[in-house]
Amino acid sequence: MPESGQTWQKAFKAEPIEASHVRLWIVGRVTHPDAPLVAHELYVAVLGSGAPVVEMTLSTADTRIRITAEGPDPLPLLYSHGPGWAIVKGIATRTGLTTDECGLWAQIGSAK
Repeated sequence: MPESGQTWQKAFKAEPIEASHVRLWIVGRVTHPDAPLVAHELYVAVLGSGAPVVEMTLSTADTRIRITAEGPDPLPLLYSHGPGWAIVKGIATRTGLTTDECGLWAQIGSAK
């Protein structure tokens, strides 16, 4: 049986106040209790790199949730593996840099 899922994308202004909007955007789409925190940490990492806009992508497939935060330029090492990264790695089942190194992604399992 093929997996089914959905994908949402939204660009957020690179302003600290937008972090709460990122969390609300995630909560409105998935029920996993850790998803808002993971999205927040990914957003803050890209925000901290100086990106003018942070593009958030949320994808679901079967029981998996993948959250990606991307900016327009490659992330400096500090922002791609800073303090928030420890939180993300502790929660997520898989993590990484996007292939263009302009963003971070994390995959978490869906809570039932």
